[in-house]
Amino acid sequence: MASLTLLNHSLPSSSFPTAKTLNPKTPFSQCLVSSHSQFYGLKLSSSSSATLPSTSSKKLSISAKVNKGSVPPAFTLKDQDKKNVSLSNFKGKPVVLYFYPADETPGCTKQACAFRDSYEKFKKAGAQVVGISGDSPESHKAFAKKFRLPYTLLSDEGNKVRKEWGVPSDLFGTLPGRQTYVLDKNGVVQYIYNNQFQPEKHIDETLKILQSL
Repeated sequence: MASLTLLNHSLPSSSFPTAKTLNPKTPFSQCLVSSHSQFYGLKLSSSSSATLPSTSSKKLSISAKVNKGSVPPAFTLKDQDKKNVSLSNFKGKPVVLYFYPADETPGCTKQACAFRDSYEKFKKAGAQVVGISGDSPESHKAFAKKFRLPYTLLSDEGNKVRKEWGVPSDLFGTLPGRQTYVLDKNGVVQYIYNNQFQPEKHIDETLKILQSL
């Protein structure tokens, strides 16, 4: 049985639900994975084990290159249909751009479902929703189809944009961070929210900001 070792405590892999157990037609309130597992970005298999380094070997970075009031670095990435999408395409309207660890992981599925179920509220606020991870366009397409995601997913293979934006890692540098940015219609960052273990909070917080713009 696979196990995750964290600070000398071993957790069985059976404690970690997978996104595959979710019904794609289930509403957000029932699209949630068990809250007992906080490791929302990890993909584990029954034939492997993962060991996290001690806090003495790596320190969690909390600094970011993109700050409130700044204009973030431009980018052009491929979406789930392999079409090039540039940050400049969203000029003239607010955009909620969220970085997440990976497709098909429990927390990322939870977050994606939450954005899906609140999508009409974002549209009403005049905002575009964009998700970014290091997964391939093919992975994004399957993820979007499975969970009926109506918004754009961009493929940041190699995590180049993530690094340029300075999105901090989690779990002592072992897991890509979960961070959401709200940009106004001029492309200026108005809000940054980081919370790995409460993915649904990203939706609540960003909607509040959008309604105040």
